[in-house]
Amino acid sequence: MKSRQKINKKISRLVGKIPFAAALYVQYKKLFSYNQFRSDIKKFNAMNDGRFMIKKSDLAPYLLDNTATTEIEPHYTYHPAWAARILAKTKPKLHIDFSSYLQFSTIVSAFIPVQFYDYRPAYLKLENLETKKGDLLAMPFADNSVESLSCMHTVEHVGLGRYGDPIDPEGDLKAIKELKRVLAHGGTLLFVVPMGRARLLFNANRVYSYDQIMNYFSDFILKEFSLIPDNAREIGMIKNAPKELTDKQENGCGCFWFEKK
Repeated sequence: MKSRQKINKKISRLVGKIPFAAALYVQYKKLFSYNQFRSDIKKFNAMNDGRFMIKKSDLAPYLLDNTATTEIEPHYTYHPAWAARILAKTKPKLHIDFSSYLQFSTIVSAFIPVQFYDYRPAYLKLENLETKKGDLLAMPFADNSVESLSCMHTVEHVGLGRYGDPIDPEGDLKAIKELKRVLAHGGTLLFVVPMGRARLLFNANRVYSYDQIMNYFSDFILKEFSLIPDNAREIGMIKNAPKELTDKQENGCGCFWFEKK
């Protein structure tokens, strides 16, 4: 067992460096996990007290969950936690979220009234949460009217057509202009985008350098910056990460707390 774990660790380090390595690794793990699955069936049947019987028609094999630790996706685990902690400090009377990770709004709405807007509206019913259709390029708010606003892991997609939106190479800049327009003076903006070596991964997303984002928001006050680095699984989120480290990331995640002057 230990030797297999060592092999798995070595293989996992190679994933991402070789084309199609991730897909091949999944198949490799399934092959060995299926043998364990069959062994577990036999063991369960031998110990079964008859309350639940295993039927072939009801088999539902999950073959990749037997891991030494709970797997996480660093970007979408850390950035909502970061944002929620800031809202716990600012305690707005109403928070507006535009197209961020939906679970962020559903959880925060337990403590703060939230309005969630998305180009593809989400239909759900929860107390303290309103969900509406909204276009980030034409936000339904007056100038300088929103006290607390978030747009996280969203702007990098605008204009690439991935979510059915019109193709527009300047879509992200237009979206940023709208966020800046509607935010009230003294208001809070929680802004999250992929960061590191600046490039376009069409049609998935853009990756920004630190200077790019700071230039786009040069007329705002930076209250806090945190980085989710490439090795976040090992070291976690880095508060006040330096620009030099941020720009060295391949697929990092920058978390900006801005205030409008």
